[in-house]
Formats: sequence, C-alpha cells, structure tokens
Amino acid sequence: MTASMSEAIEPIRTAVVDEDGIDFALIELFFFAYRDFTSDPDEILADYGFGRAHHRVLHFVNRRPGLTVAELLDVLKITKQSLARVLKQLIDTGHIVQVQGPRDRRQRELYPTAKGRSLALDLARPQSRRIAQALQDSGQGFDVSERACVERFLKAMVNPELRAQIDILPHESR
Repeated sequence: MTASMSEAIEPIRTAVVDEDGIDFALIELFFFAYRDFTSDPDEILADYGFGRAHHRVLHFVNRRPGLTVAELLDVLKITKQSLARVLKQLIDTGHIVQVQGPRDRRQRELYPTAKGRSLALDLARPQSRRIAQALQDSGQGFDVSERACVERFLKAMVNPELRAQIDILPHESR
C-alpha cells in the first residue's frame, strides 16, 4: 500500500471548523431550518402516500392555476419522468386536473381541484405559522422593513437567472 492510499483511508477525528471562509454555522442553520420547515407537511403528506415532490407540485399549481407542464418543469427543475409520476398520482387522486391548452392542443395546463386546494392549504398553514413564529422570535418588534430584508435575502439565495420565476408568482399586499 502506498503512502497516499494509507492517508486516504485513515479516519479524520477532528471536525472541520474553518476552511477557506466557509460559514458552516449558517449552512447548518439552513439544514436544521429546512428539516423542521418540511416536517409538518411531511407528516400530512405521509397520510396520502405523498412526498415533497407532491407538495411542490401542489404548491405551484395552486399559486399559478393554469401553469403548463413545461412551466412547472422549469420552476421545479426536475425531469419530465419525475414529474410524470407525481402528477399522475395527483391527477388520479383528484387533487389536480389537466386541461388541454386553448391555443396549442399539445399544451397541458394544470389546475387544482377543491381537494387539491384544501390539501395545499393544509400543508401551507403549519409552514406559515412556523415562519411567523420565527420572525417574531428573531427579535424585538419585528416590523415590515425587517420582513422585507428577509425576503431580499431569500431571493438573493436564488440563482440570478432564475429570480424572474419569483416575480411571476402572485403577491399579497404586505
């Protein structure tokens, strides 16, 4: 065995702490926040035999009724094959309907049903409560300008060429 091979299999017993300016603390906070942010919907989805992909499809179809399959693929950045399986389940269970496009018969527009709208809201409520509580817990007198700062930060986390997808979603007055 060569020296480089024995080094490669030798366990490292110290934690990586500071490597080239990597902010491990914030990375870990994102991991933990995402874990808990998705935990409540995951429990609800499990009752249906659904997963996070179903959640994302339901979310965006409810936020943009009439979204085409091609547009949804672009937003989710998943393969057509992955979407086809999830979409079939949501259609078969009556959560989403697929309508032929008015201008192009090959185009398929997606709409939520009452059942799909209800489930999307059931999934969003605990996430909205978690966000509201986190904003409240993050500082004294959290106000609209601080919320806007959080929005700008999260939007800045999105790849610049994909930020336009955020702007086409409906926005409530804040």
